[in-house]
Amino acid sequence: QVQLVESGGGLVQAGGSLRLSCAASGSIFSINAMGWYRQAPGKQRELVAAITNGGSTNYADSVKGRFTISRDNAKSTVTLQMNSLKPEDTGRYYCNARGVYFRPYENWGQGTQVTVSS
Repeated sequence: QVQLVESGGGLVQAGGSLRLSCAASGSIFSINAMGWYRQAPGKQRELVAAITNGGSTNYADSVKGRFTISRDNAKSTVTLQMNSLKPEDTGRYYCNARGVYFRPYENWGQGTQVTVSS
């Protein structure tokens, strides 16, 4: 399985941008897909964006056209570029990795806080 460390969160005004990064270590060869989820206070964790080893991406409707996920397989990092941020983007953002290492697994990072002020 893998360990995930996020960075890049912070406080930004509406309309601004932030870039989140997630570095994976451990059995990185076993990763099939990586992604970002977020959780706002009082709400369930939701998918923001995901990317497979082959580069296929999936975005939440609420972030399409504003966020871009990318992945550097050689460096085992995944990045989320967030533009035109809105107050409703506020939440704790978690990096996620899914793969198979003897059995399927799903690992999470500790999360990084993103706060968008109006």
